[in-house]
Amino acid sequence: MSDYDTLEDERPRKALVLHPSLKSAQAKAKAADLRRRPEARLAEAVGLAAAIDLQAVRADVVPVSTWRPGTLIGPGKLEELAAWIAENPVDVVVVDAAVTPVQQRNLEKSLKAKVIDRTGLILEIFGARARTKEGRLQVELAHLNYQRSRLVRSWTHLERQRGGFGFLGGPGESQLEMDRRLIGDRIIRIKEDLAQVVNTRSLHRRARQKVPYPVVALVGYTNAGKSTLFNRLTQADVMAKDLLFATLDPTMRTLRLPSGRNIILSDTVGFISELPTHLVAAFRATLEEVISADLILHVRDLSHPDTEAQAADVADVLASLGVKEDSEHRRMEAWNKADQLPPEEREALQNQADRQDTAVLISALNGYGCDTLLERIDGMLDTDRVEIDVTLDAGDGAAIAWLHRHGEVLDMKEEGGSLKLSVALSQAEAGKWLKRQETGRI
Repeated sequence: MSDYDTLEDERPRKALVLHPSLKSAQAKAKAADLRRRPEARLAEAVGLAAAIDLQAVRADVVPVSTWRPGTLIGPGKLEELAAWIAENPVDVVVVDAAVTPVQQRNLEKSLKAKVIDRTGLILEIFGARARTKEGRLQVELAHLNYQRSRLVRSWTHLERQRGGFGFLGGPGESQLEMDRRLIGDRIIRIKEDLAQVVNTRSLHRRARQKVPYPVVALVGYTNAGKSTLFNRLTQADVMAKDLLFATLDPTMRTLRLPSGRNIILSDTVGFISELPTHLVAAFRATLEEVISADLILHVRDLSHPDTEAQAADVADVLASLGVKEDSEHRRMEAWNKADQLPPEEREALQNQADRQDTAVLISALNGYGCDTLLERIDGMLDTDRVEIDVTLDAGDGAAIAWLHRHGEVLDMKEEGGSLKLSVALSQAEAGKWLKRQETGRI
């Protein structure tokens, strides 16, 4: 094991939550990409801690003039916090920042308490939430990569300087090397297992393409209301709570739109600012559903004061997956939690959404705007559809089956031994149909 240990499952557990924030104007300019106020970041860190049942008995923004390479924060603040912890023991100190192994060790020595950084906290949440075998594998892979990065200089006290026989023996294998090798072996095995998951998902994706239901992927910042919206639209029972990362494992359901066509709605893991790169890499197989979606529906919490910053964070994660703003992927925004907005603000946003084709003001909780959302999704998917009228011999079963398989048969009636069909096809499938008519085969 590394110096990072999994938090024991005990209740209740008390936590001191800290958000270090650069205080100089120059430092703030360098940190402008953080996009949100320190107080909002601290509140989010408290929410993350609550997601694994940590009770934040104290939460502070810690002003820092410059990042200290040894302890991250200054000695004066460290002494103050150490004195407070001595009088108010806590189970863990959560530092809402990326903490190096050296900084973590020095902080634990100074504070005489366990320290966990933002990445470690998010990994703990994902580990507690993963339910499927795939989810557990993805979390374990991310966790092992994180552990391996923290083995550096963390085990030097266990190194065996001499091995072999007598004076001729060279240095023996250190505990550090052994742990790194064991972790590396496990990572290889997990990647092999996840490769099978990728293959299975590809097979499922190809199977869905044979039944031409468009895929609409829900994305959004964690706790934006994706799962609540998913449940309302599909009458599913996916776990939906006012909790960060309430659900991890992807869920898909068939949904019938107002036009009568069927789509596949996919609920994905929520995003967050500074999402650990280990997690993005580990969950890539799951997030590939977003990459291949016909429409990406970005669910936003319009009641949150940092909704614009959250939207930018979601865009960053999508860009890391290869889905950029100017890409060919269709996008729509569902402006959620209208029920939590003041009447004047709700009316203004409703007017703004009415003037757009790609935004709908909704409340996933009470259903406000959801009918309009479905109509807009229908319209967005229609932009690539053409309707054709086809007359076939009633005995041409292969052609009839092809049209059912690759398009949506809107109307079909028999006249004098012939079938007359009205079929909606994508531009690509319509081209294939014309080619079939010319050559007699696809």
